[in-house]
Amino acid sequence: MVFSGREADCEMTAEQPVIPMLSYRDGIAAMDWLIQAFGFAEHVRRVNHGLLSHGELLANGALIMLATPSPDYEGPKKHREHCEPARKWNAVPYVVDGVLVYVDDVEAHWTRARGAGATILSEPEDTPFGRLYRAEDLEGHRWMFVSRKKQQ
Repeated sequence: MVFSGREADCEMTAEQPVIPMLSYRDGIAAMDWLIQAFGFAEHVRRVNHGLLSHGELLANGALIMLATPSPDYEGPKKHREHCEPARKWNAVPYVVDGVLVYVDDVEAHWTRARGAGATILSEPEDTPFGRLYRAEDLEGHRWMFVSRKKQQ
């Protein structure tokens, strides 16, 4: 992912050793949509020449970075339009390449995401590790939202 060429643009913390970095063709629209649909909080937004050069969202205090790396970038949804293998490996409802986010209330989160136009890949379901659902964002990145299983 290309930001602006300066490492100082990345505001990382030692508390989070792994930070997802996602690319979007329209990073500005994606950032706004992710806030609306998934309830993330905006932390940093840097726009240069009409493109999102660096964005940071918070999901329950965890950092997610996003940007528009170049005008030639295309997200997973656009790529599937002309790539048969990508269509095939994304035919399943699972998170092929994506991000898992823990949330307090899967049902409420699912309702919010569905209302904002997220592509729902699987309805909320109980699993051995908690209740979850899967969704795709406006450019086809896949997300899994999980409420941790309550300890008995």
